[in-house]
Amino acid sequence: MVRLGVGVAVTAALSLIFTSLVRHWAHQLGIVAVPRRDRWHSRPTALMGGIAIYLAFVIGCFLFAPDLSRAYPILIAATLLFGVGIVDDIRQLKPYVKLVMQVVAASIVVFGGLRLPGMIWTSWGADFLTIFWLVAITNAINLLDNMDGLAGGISLIACAFLAITFLVNGQTTEAALPLILAGAITGFLRFNFNPASIFMGDCGSMFLGFALSGIALLSDFGRARNLVSVLATPVLILTIPIFDTMVVAVTRKLSGRPVSQGGRDHTSHRLVALGMSERRATLLLYLFAALSGALALAVRQMAIWGALALIVGFALSVLFIGLYVGKVGFYEHGRVSNQGVVSGTFVDPFGNFSHRRRIFEILLDTVLVALAYYSAYLLRFDGDMPGEQIAIFIRTLPPLVAIQILSFLIGGVYEGIWRYAGVGELARLAVAVFVGSTICGLAVLFFYKFHGPSRAVFILNGVLLFVFVGASRVSFRLIAALIAGQIQPAPDARPVLIYGAGDRGEILIRELMNNPAYCYQPVGFIDDDARKTGRLLRGYRIFSNDDLPGLISSHGVSEVLVSSLKVPESRLYGLRNMGVGLKRLKIDLEGMEFKSRR
Repeated sequence: MVRLGVGVAVTAALSLIFTSLVRHWAHQLGIVAVPRRDRWHSRPTALMGGIAIYLAFVIGCFLFAPDLSRAYPILIAATLLFGVGIVDDIRQLKPYVKLVMQVVAASIVVFGGLRLPGMIWTSWGADFLTIFWLVAITNAINLLDNMDGLAGGISLIACAFLAITFLVNGQTTEAALPLILAGAITGFLRFNFNPASIFMGDCGSMFLGFALSGIALLSDFGRARNLVSVLATPVLILTIPIFDTMVVAVTRKLSGRPVSQGGRDHTSHRLVALGMSERRATLLLYLFAALSGALALAVRQMAIWGALALIVGFALSVLFIGLYVGKVGFYEHGRVSNQGVVSGTFVDPFGNFSHRRRIFEILLDTVLVALAYYSAYLLRFDGDMPGEQIAIFIRTLPPLVAIQILSFLIGGVYEGIWRYAGVGELARLAVAVFVGSTICGLAVLFFYKFHGPSRAVFILNGVLLFVFVGASRVSFRLIAALIAGQIQPAPDARPVLIYGAGDRGEILIRELMNNPAYCYQPVGFIDDDARKTGRLLRGYRIFSNDDLPGLISSHGVSEVLVSSLKVPESRLYGLRNMGVGLKRLKIDLEGMEFKSRR
C-alpha cells in the first residue's frame, strides 16, 4: 500500500508538470477553445489537457502497476480513443466517426475477455451490453465536460469509489488502476478547476470515460451479495454523467435539437441559470456524485430485498431532480440562427406535454404504491421475507395498486399542481391514502380469511404510501429550497429592505431569492409591529423602523421595497425622511412579475 501511495503522488506530480507544459504548448500553437455562443467559457482557453492525464496515467501504470495484464485491452482501446480525441480537437470529426471508433475500442475490450456479468443473459447478450456500457459512459463523460473542473472532478470521485470497491473485494492489485488515474486527474484539476486555464478536450474526456467504464469491468462481481448490487454498483458510481446525459438527450429531443450538437443546457448550466455560481454548481454535483458512490458501496453489503428497495427509491429521487432541472431551458423550438446556434431563451421543454403529465403522475404513483407495499413487508419482516409472505405479496399487489390508484382518482389527488402543493393537497392525499389502504387491507384479510397476511403490513403500507406520494408532490418545492440556499446574488445586486413582514412580504422575498435577475439582495424586513421585531421570516431578520439608520450605514441600503399597495403614505413618511427610495411593488401572482410604482 505504501508503494501504491507513492505511485499516486508521483503520478499527480507528473500530471502537474505535463499539464503546465501542454498549456504553454497549446497557446504557442494556437490550439485553444475559442468562445462561442453555444459554449460556456468566455475567453480563449488552452486545449489538449487530456495529453497530460494520459501520459501521467500510462507512466504511472508501467512504474507502479506492471502486473495488470488483465487491463491491457483497456489500455490499448483507451489509447485508440485518446488518439481519436486528439484528431477531433485539431479538426472536428463527424459524430458518427467518433461513434464507430468507440464501438471498435469497446470490441477490443470484449475480445480481450472483459465483460459485464452474464448471469441472467447469454454470452452474446453480455458482450452487447458491455459494448453499450463502454460507449455510453465514454460519451457521458464527454458530454459532462461542459464546465470548469466538472468532468475531471466527477471522474476523480468515481476513481475513489472504484478503488474502494476493489479494496473491499480484496483486489489490491486492481485498485492500483483507479488510484493512479485519480492521481493523474488531481494534477490536471489544479489547472482546470474554476477558473480554468486549460481544458482536457475530447482526447481527455473520451480517454477518461472509456478508462473509467473499462476499469469498472475489472471488479470481482462474484464477491457481491446479490445480482442487483452487481449490476447497480458501476451505474451508481457513475450516476452524475449518466444523469446529465439523460437530461440533455431528453430535453434536446423535446426541443427538436440533435443530441450531438453542443449547447449550454447541461445540468451544471441549469443550476447556474437558477442562480448558483459556477463553483457552487460544480461542488453540488461533486456532492451528489459522492452520495451515489456511497450508496453503491452500501447496496453491495445488503440483501437483495433491501438493495432493490433502496435503488428504486434513489432512482425516483434522481427522476424528480431531473424533472426539476429539465424545466430550465435555453432553446426555443425550431429557432436557429444563420450560424446554426439555437436562440437562448428560457423555455419549458415539457410545456407542450401538459396532457401527459397526469399520465406520468398515475404511472409514478403506481410505482410508489408498489414500493410502499414492498417496503412495508421489508419493515415488518426485518428485511427477510418468508416464502409464504412473498407469495401473498405477489398475488395481492395488482388489486392493491388498482384500488389505491382509483382512490387517488376519486379523492382528487390528481387535480393539484406539484409546484404549488401545500397543506390542502397533503390533506386530500391523506384522506385518499387512508380510504384506499383501509379498503385494500380489509379486502386482502377477508380474501385470506384473516389467516396469512400480516395486519401490521397494511398499517405500515398506509404510512409509507403517504410519505412517498407526499414527498413526490412537494419534491419540486424541496429541491427549489435546496437550490435557493446555494443561490448567489448577482454581482450588481442592490441591498434592499422589505417593508411589511406579512404574507405579501414572504411572497416578495421568495421571488427575490429565486430570481437573481431582479438584482436585489434582501437585507431583512422592516415592520411596524413591535411583536415581530427580532424574529426571522424565511431566514431574514425583522427590524423596526428605529433600526433603519444603522442598516443604511452598515449595509448601504438605498431602497425599501413596500410589499403592499395598501400601506398608507402616512406610515411611509418617516422612511422617506431618512433618504431612502421607496418602491411599491405589485406582485402578479400568476406570472410572478414585479410592477413598480414610485
